[in-house]
Amino acid sequence: MRFSPQLEQGRLLVRYKRFLADIETDSGELLTIHCPNTGSMLNCMMPGGRVWFSRSNDPKRKLPGTWEISETPQGRLACINTGRANTLVEEALRAGVISELTGFTALKREVAYGQEKSRVDFRLEYPDGYLYLEVKSVTLGFDGSSVAAFPDAVTQRGARHLRELATLAREGVRAVLLYCVNLTGIDAVRPAQEIDPAYAAALREAIDAGVQILAYGAQLTSEEIFIDRRLQVHGLD
Repeated sequence: MRFSPQLEQGRLLVRYKRFLADIETDSGELLTIHCPNTGSMLNCMMPGGRVWFSRSNDPKRKLPGTWEISETPQGRLACINTGRANTLVEEALRAGVISELTGFTALKREVAYGQEKSRVDFRLEYPDGYLYLEVKSVTLGFDGSSVAAFPDAVTQRGARHLRELATLAREGVRAVLLYCVNLTGIDAVRPAQEIDPAYAAALREAIDAGVQILAYGAQLTSEEIFIDRRLQVHGLD
């Protein structure tokens, strides 16, 4: 996926009220832009760090742009727009990059399912039945480590999705959780037990129920982003 129009660059001043960020562009313009990330963005941003944003000319929009990429304290690039993950995964699925999930005959997004009234990111249809695929965007990295972690904040929604997938797996339906790691310099991903032990416990229960866990990494620059490699998943024992 290429960013179009081309992203503009600036420096982060402050993120606040979760969905707002003040930046200064390279030309000295002061802007308040939309931050499309509901998480803590732990280790994913720093005051004065470089940011890249997409600018909108839509007069109906309250804010002139959307924060897309952040420079992390570790000097990595992170795509903090979590809405990009599903688009990246769909591109990779259709291109056959995710080798474990090739061979489907139809793809639908945002399908209602489950006992807790959830919506799954993808439902893939195969000759022998459906596969339900949940995607999580990963941007949490640590100093000196090539292992990313998820989540970056307590996520009851994430645990609910794991319970829904586990229920499907127990019923004999293929259920997959895919970590889309939108962070450079990463070779593996793990559950962030220290941040959300309940999520980590739900992940282990989902695995025991038969849910398949995958992780794929993205190639990321200020011009384009695409999934290009499978990553290891640690901490599943």
